[in-house]
Amino acid sequence: MEGIFPFVHTSFIQKATLSTHAISISFGCKIIQKIRLYPLEKRLYSRYTEIKFFVWLAKLFLGTGGYNMDERFLWALNRMPKTEDTFLSLLSLNEVRHARTFHESFPQYGPTPLTRLPKMAEYLGLSDVFVKDESYRFGLNAFKVLGGSYAMAQYIAQETGRDIADLPYNVLTSKKLREEFGTATFFTATDGNHGRGVAWAARELGQNAVVHMPKGTTQTRLENIQKLGAKVDILDLNYDDCVRQAAKEAAATPRGVIVQDTAWDGYEDIPGWIMQGYGTMALEAAEQIKAQSAERPTHVFVQAGVGSLAGAVIGFYANLWSDNPPTFVVVEAKAADCLYEGALAGDGKIRTVGGDMETIMAGLACGEPNTISWDILKNHVKLFVAISDDVAADGMRMLAAPIKGDPPITSGESGAASFAALMALMTDDACEEPRALLGLDRDSRVLVFSTEGDTDPERYREIVWEGQF
Repeated sequence: MEGIFPFVHTSFIQKATLSTHAISISFGCKIIQKIRLYPLEKRLYSRYTEIKFFVWLAKLFLGTGGYNMDERFLWALNRMPKTEDTFLSLLSLNEVRHARTFHESFPQYGPTPLTRLPKMAEYLGLSDVFVKDESYRFGLNAFKVLGGSYAMAQYIAQETGRDIADLPYNVLTSKKLREEFGTATFFTATDGNHGRGVAWAARELGQNAVVHMPKGTTQTRLENIQKLGAKVDILDLNYDDCVRQAAKEAAATPRGVIVQDTAWDGYEDIPGWIMQGYGTMALEAAEQIKAQSAERPTHVFVQAGVGSLAGAVIGFYANLWSDNPPTFVVVEAKAADCLYEGALAGDGKIRTVGGDMETIMAGLACGEPNTISWDILKNHVKLFVAISDDVAADGMRMLAAPIKGDPPITSGESGAASFAALMALMTDDACEEPRALLGLDRDSRVLVFSTEGDTDPERYREIVWEGQF
């Protein structure tokens, strides 16, 4: 075996005691030698379990993905069969403009900054890097309020027989509408930012909110929601089970409404409205790039939990730049890589991830994809990526202390994920193959989204100042 594959550790070979294992490994190694992937194999090999090793061989043989040497960065090329793209119209230019018009009616509204990092672009070997900074959104330090507020307004519009265009902020908050609509209780599950957005919108609209948070949630994030008047708790459940609990309670409560940015069979209207609300951020970024006299981005990196944000951004840009769309990359936390696993399987079917999904990227710790968004993503994404916590932490630190001449950006653990993936792709030698597949080079103009600021300031300081992870 060592003669065929000299860099395979002896300890690993000894573990392959079953003859079927040994034959499979030997066969796989010979195939790899034949297709001349030995250098890549050697660079990517690490301490895999036998199952991981076979999966990895299959991926290399099919050319669909890979690991770097310490599993900090996983990637899968999208080879899934295309569908009829039924849900793309949800993110049409008109639908997203309606959402932005609604948000503009709020006194707290203002476009969040689009920060250009020319020195960082030069360092990474790119033409341009743009960062959409959502730490300034509505004073809530994250983008999520865009979706929750729009979905709640759409629900009220539906219940009162109105069009959303007839319900700007001053009407929604009026005594007359409150008397007509009455009071509903909006239930949701959250890792932090979505629940905070729902609680804020409920308070502004004179409604009730109940928020469930998964185990491992920090006290700071709970208190951020509590301050907005919502009933909030931390359950001994993971995120996806918290969603099920919130939906169960909403169904059992008079005038209870589940407001969740993940969709499932029979629950699609509200998640669709949430995605349209997220489209405001994508529309702003496109207009800001144009205002800076820059060409449309060649690449867009966006992070994903259930995939609603990614589906919103990619769906809108697929419509906006339909003749020449950018190359799209979706970034997940490695502990909750359900979209990556779906792409790796390659059949277009949804894959889920269970367990505690422990990661500092709390906003991405979701194991069950949004069915609406999944359909959009498998039609338009080029590469699915999953990163480890230390990669995300590196991204946070690089944005906080960029190259001299570039402005610093306060980006939280989930917020920095898309930039972190870009950074790893451009600086890690083990990422040579996915970098080439994406065509990232000196002519590339990349847009990334920093979806949150320091939503947990203590954790942020531990990572950025004290060097944790």
